[in-house]
Amino acid sequence: MIRLTFALILIASAATAQDRRPSHCIALADATDGLEYVQLASFTDPVAAFSVRLRYVDHATFLIQTPGGHSIATDYAGFLGATTFLPEVVTMNIAHETHWTAFPDPAIPHVLEGWGTAEAPRDHYLELSDVLVRNVHTDIRSRFDGEPRVNGNSIFVFEVEGLCIAHLGHLHHEPDVGQYAALGRIDVVMVPVDGGFTMDQSAMINVLQRLRSSVVIPMHWFGQSNLERFLDGMAAEFAIDRREGSSLEVSLRSLPDRPTVVVLQPEWLADARE
Repeated sequence: MIRLTFALILIASAATAQDRRPSHCIALADATDGLEYVQLASFTDPVAAFSVRLRYVDHATFLIQTPGGHSIATDYAGFLGATTFLPEVVTMNIAHETHWTAFPDPAIPHVLEGWGTAEAPRDHYLELSDVLVRNVHTDIRSRFDGEPRVNGNSIFVFEVEGLCIAHLGHLHHEPDVGQYAALGRIDVVMVPVDGGFTMDQSAMINVLQRLRSSVVIPMHWFGQSNLERFLDGMAAEFAIDRREGSSLEVSLRSLPDRPTVVVLQPEWLADARE
């Protein structure tokens, strides 16, 4: 009876895996040549076909919008600005209060908590019309005693319009071989560059050199000096593109030829005034 039950579980798991949309980021590990990316306007505007819009809101929170009308807020702490807008999906990490909220608006359809335990990791695989959201667990240090907390952070990966976009969350260590493999190809990555609360900047730069993403977007600065030190460390191998605005729109065909750090300026969302 035990063997029969185990066999049924395996069959059910295989069926579930077959029903899932396959990850093109893991399946296609080669880089994609491209030209350039463009910066567009308000978060209320439609997103161009075959593109994705990324807006840096604050700290580690980005608003990701797709041509299909889906919206995702990363490391969501419960506030996006002076707006009634609510994202359809929020992802959260628990290292500090600025990366999660215990009271997300109940009107948000999908709240994805990025932390689990060694015994019960929290694995997400959310499929919407033109976007797949999945996560890869990493560990974090306890904020109180510095001891490791297994599966305390998630690197969330957003697959949309052929692009593989990753938000490193509150990454505290370099991923191991299995974690890199689970991430797959990453075209655009949002990376914490504080150099202390997450990882030493030299170690974080090692991660970015390994990922070799076409677009690197710094976040979690904790001051202009931290940002400038990070840019100095990246300048030998990555182009540096400083933007005055908070958002950019990018497509698979418009990725830069050379890996590029794109500096966006954080800006809260605000509803248009009448």
